[in-house]
Amino acid sequence: MDNKKSFEEWMQILLGRFDKIDKTLDRMNKLKECFDGDALLDNHDLCKLLGVTKRTIARYRQKKLLPYYTYDDGRVYYKASEVEQFMKRKGRPSDEPELV
Repeated sequence: MDNKKSFEEWMQILLGRFDKIDKTLDRMNKLKECFDGDALLDNHDLCKLLGVTKRTIARYRQKKLLPYYTYDDGRVYYKASEVEQFMKRKGRPSDEPELV
């Protein structure tokens, strides 16, 4: 009887954690898809787009060259429109695709 109760308690704990993870992922996906009508990019996206390292992106943030936003999990996001403005200021070629 103890084993059955213990098993059921563990199952409830696991199901609760899965629900929490699922809700967090949904929130993150919605956040990444749209922020004030603007697509969001994360550090990985930005590194690939600009052809730079994560450390370079961190320097841009530190020097306040590139606006960024953090979510409650501590992840950093960038608005696509602001990244596009940043690229124009930095003199990127005009044939680069638009981010929006």
